[in-house]
Amino acid sequence: MPNCLTLKKSNCKNCYKCIRHCPVKAIRFSGNQAHIIGNECILCGQCFVVCPQNAKEIVDETEKVKVLLQSGDPVIVSLAPSFIANYDGVGINSMRKALKKLGFYDVEETAIGATIVKTEYERMIDEEERDIIISSCCHSINLLIQKHYPSALPYLADVVSPMQAHCNDIKQRYQNAKTVFIGPCVAKKDEAEHYEGIVDAVLTFEELTEWLKAENIEIEQETDNDICSRARFFPTTGGVLKTMTHENPGYTYLALDGVENCIAALKDIESGKIHNCFIEMSACVGSCMGGPVMEKYHHTETVKDYIAIAKYAGAKDFEVSQPKAIELKKHFEFIEQRLPVPSEQEINSALRQMGKFKPSQELNCGSCGYNTCREKAIAIIQGKAESSMCLPFLKDKAESFSDTIVNSSPNGLIVLNDQLEVQQINKAAREIMNIRYASDVLGTQVIRILDPVPFMKVRDTGREIRNERVYLAEYKRYVEQTIVYDRDSRLLVGIMRDVTDEQYAKERKDNISKQTVEVADKVVEKQMRIVQEIASLLGETAAETKIALAKLKESITNE
Repeated sequence: MPNCLTLKKSNCKNCYKCIRHCPVKAIRFSGNQAHIIGNECILCGQCFVVCPQNAKEIVDETEKVKVLLQSGDPVIVSLAPSFIANYDGVGINSMRKALKKLGFYDVEETAIGATIVKTEYERMIDEEERDIIISSCCHSINLLIQKHYPSALPYLADVVSPMQAHCNDIKQRYQNAKTVFIGPCVAKKDEAEHYEGIVDAVLTFEELTEWLKAENIEIEQETDNDICSRARFFPTTGGVLKTMTHENPGYTYLALDGVENCIAALKDIESGKIHNCFIEMSACVGSCMGGPVMEKYHHTETVKDYIAIAKYAGAKDFEVSQPKAIELKKHFEFIEQRLPVPSEQEINSALRQMGKFKPSQELNCGSCGYNTCREKAIAIIQGKAESSMCLPFLKDKAESFSDTIVNSSPNGLIVLNDQLEVQQINKAAREIMNIRYASDVLGTQVIRILDPVPFMKVRDTGREIRNERVYLAEYKRYVEQTIVYDRDSRLLVGIMRDVTDEQYAKERKDNISKQTVEVADKVVEKQMRIVQEIASLLGETAAETKIALAKLKESITNE
């Protein structure tokens, strides 16, 4: 991962927005987290701009600059000319006053370095017989060519960037000077780190604004016009071309902004379609004034910003001491990616993992971040993506799994929206209500098949119904009915357990019990009658026996 761009893992929500907006797909997903691939990333900053969770962070060098200020050496700022678009109504003198309060020795415009660079471009066009020249001011474009289009490296102007030209110039004019570049670019941090000894630290406009705010320093609203320079056009699309004093008629001059447009041109160069051309390339749409860390990026007023820069620019050049061409040379090496080249068999295997068994299933919807399913399959093989990133595949899989569970349930399930329209009904529910096909009732009002009153009560009161036994007279069925309402999805779910057989079995049991009780009552009653009759007979017999015995006793006594 590039040192200047980091990731807060806890914030990554797997939305794939960063990969969708990454022009070179230099983001790898693993363990539900996004990871930046260092040897592929061109530091255009788009992932930082579009991330809805602020999971991408630019490394803040404010503390590093504070250490430089405490060193005792003069620390001089090279201020990107796009500052006029970032800070409304503020000129270089106002910026100098504010930054000096932070402890800087002086503040100069990077446009001084831009003047040096454009002069070297003019010399190169006039004196060197080059077929194609690509401007090297934008470090992201340089990385794009170094990493992804190495065959175009011979056409990349081997010239330092305006930032480097200016900081070298500062160090030649001021003994022991330290330089700090301030601008709207993420890539400049990497450029400063890679080419050591030229730029000592890089701050973004956001970092500067936060620092000024922390120190309670306000920038005075004052636009000075005492110095004018055409090089102030550099942060606009075509700004390099605008600064050139003359054109070689043997060249075609072209300005491109946006990585996609630059990639298209690089492909044309690779295929041999372009010749005798000077191409100004900028990774950001609108060039540097549309940089990823322009504070107004999310509400950029492109025309207004351009007008502000145009008004601040002039018709003349800064007076500079032009270094020798050899002193402005910059070497660009090929940066190898070492990615495996998958075979057709491997690609087809990866496609099958995503449920793509035939071309018609390759939707190329782009929801995973890749333009085509085939690109995604290659990314899977290269370890950059996972098959689970295919949202249509996951949706179909989830729906299939859900349908399997729902239709396998022995209980009847019916789902209604809050207008009481049937959204889903499973096989068991259809059997209870003698419905042949789900399509016969989907989208219709539930009143066609069930009493809507219980559903309305649950929807309106929010009180669930649990295991309520009801008789569906129309279907001659007994069910235990549960109705719940999910307020988030605004869906009513009805669960019906068919208890018809159970109910009939209970009724039969109750009837048997009733008959048994009746028989028992009759037996008891009869037995009681018999007992009473026996008792009566026993009573009469006992009386007669008593009389007979009394008479026998009396006769014996008389004798």
